[in-house]
Amino acid sequence: MSQNAASKPLVAIACGGTGGHLFPGLAVAEQLMTRGCEVTLLVSPKEVDQHAVRSLPGIKVATLPEAGMTGDNFSAFLARFCKSYRESRKLFRECPPQGVLAMGGFTRAPPVLAAKAYGAATFLHESNTIPGKANRWLSHFVDQAFVGFPTAVGRLHHANVLCTGTPVRPQVHPADAAACRMALGLSASDPVVLVMGGSQGASGINDLMLAALAALRSGAPQLQFIHLTGPKDIETVGAGYDAEKARATVRPFLTEIELALGAATVGVSRAGASSLAELAAMGLPSVLIPYPLAADDHQWHNARAFVDTGAALLLGQQGATGGQLASLILNLVHAQATRSGMTQALERWHRSHAAELIAERILALMQAMRGKPWNRPTISDPLAGRSSHAVTQDGSSDLRASQRTA
Repeated sequence: MSQNAASKPLVAIACGGTGGHLFPGLAVAEQLMTRGCEVTLLVSPKEVDQHAVRSLPGIKVATLPEAGMTGDNFSAFLARFCKSYRESRKLFRECPPQGVLAMGGFTRAPPVLAAKAYGAATFLHESNTIPGKANRWLSHFVDQAFVGFPTAVGRLHHANVLCTGTPVRPQVHPADAAACRMALGLSASDPVVLVMGGSQGASGINDLMLAALAALRSGAPQLQFIHLTGPKDIETVGAGYDAEKARATVRPFLTEIELALGAATVGVSRAGASSLAELAAMGLPSVLIPYPLAADDHQWHNARAFVDTGAALLLGQQGATGGQLASLILNLVHAQATRSGMTQALERWHRSHAAELIAERILALMQAMRGKPWNRPTISDPLAGRSSHAVTQDGSSDLRASQRTA
């Protein structure tokens, strides 16, 4: 390691397992690197992680064993958790970090616990309206907690919680739709429906779209489709579009999600917090179909927050039909005024400086723990320097951060 690299503060970001944790973590990593930090991403062995990090410039990547809670086999979970903890300790013994950020879930907990043994500043980010069990537990061990929704502030029992929004990568911003469509092999002028079920895909959404295709083709023959299926359903979904002779780009996964979002006229999506943050960043009107088995039904609550402010439409998966989905999509495709209203409503949910704010707070606390002056954030931060929190009746962003003094 060069002398210059050794003098830089090292921050480890535990963000693997799903795209909903990985891509917000990447957004924070980029901001930390622009501020002179070395960054190590701690990811899982899953293909979504390994594919996304193959060509990241300037970021070190370490793969840790999965430590997630699956089923009721607590003994197996504890064994995986301990193995991940030991691997984290080994990694940090060689290169001790000054800070560690966990992007949520039990898989991200072992690095935080391991890092505390080396005196690192510790952080977590909870992106959903309803914090998961892992983050509720982990919040007792970190120095600072960040949340994506104002309503999550009071649900984490921690004295230092800040509502930042959920970070998105800087590439995710409104773009020229025609150019994005042509880059994906579609017509530049015809409207596009983007279907995405998260980084692993969603068979429930895939099945509903196949059931809706005939009605969509009849109601709007010019419609084009971008469908991100996940690895399991790629052949079935592709065959469905071929059978309807629809112009479609069907992929299992797309790293350059900004192209798909930029090309789209209307979206169909799960309601994971990261997906919602990307929809808000792009101002894309969408039909949200929450994952019905999400822990604490958090995707439903995420979706309700958007729907109640006019930023999206909602379709529950259980009992839904292809005809219902087609009707919602066609209403959006044919109603420019409705789409414009939803785009305006999405602006309130877009926190354009989320990644910057998190990076600034990480650096500030690391400096404070090393006995250096507390640096105020260099970006516009209307939430900084306040000592209580209040959430308005509609859950809007009248939020003050609960802060400890350094």
